[in-house]
Amino acid sequence: MSNATTPIRNIAIIAHVDHGKTTLVDALLRQSGTFRANEAVAERVMDSNELEKERGITILAKNTAVHYGDSKINIVDTPGHADFGGEVERALKMVDGVVLLVDASEGPLPQTRYVLSKALEAGLPPILVINKIDRPDARPQEVLNEVYDLFIDLDADESQLEFPVVYTNGKAGTA
Repeated sequence: MSNATTPIRNIAIIAHVDHGKTTLVDALLRQSGTFRANEAVAERVMDSNELEKERGITILAKNTAVHYGDSKINIVDTPGHADFGGEVERALKMVDGVVLLVDASEGPLPQTRYVLSKALEAGLPPILVINKIDRPDARPQEVLNEVYDLFIDLDADESQLEFPVVYTNGKAGTA
């Protein structure tokens, strides 16, 4: 019998509504081999509630997992709408870090500020993902600067200011 253990990481994806959290999770699930190549999978697979499907927004936080190398990554897809902030706060108590997703055109918006402030207060290390870089009005460098300013405004500590940045097109599944 083997004593080997699988390293496990628990992360939450946080963002303003419509910045692409659920679409990013869909891409991660597809690329991680969670689904068979011949398996038909609906878009926004994490939106299971009828109201979520109808409105195209996440209302309840949900979790899934992907494998990356020898690690298992548990992912919590959180709501982006301000009305569901309690759901985000609850999810942040269960994770080791956050993926802060920001739209490359819109930049950080009010809910971005809220969810990031809660993550920083919890001492969670962030990874910044600038999404929708394929849009004609994308401005990734300006958005990066705006996010960095937001971190400073929220009194992020030195370690939290040293966040990695990933540029993505969640719909295409590219980074």
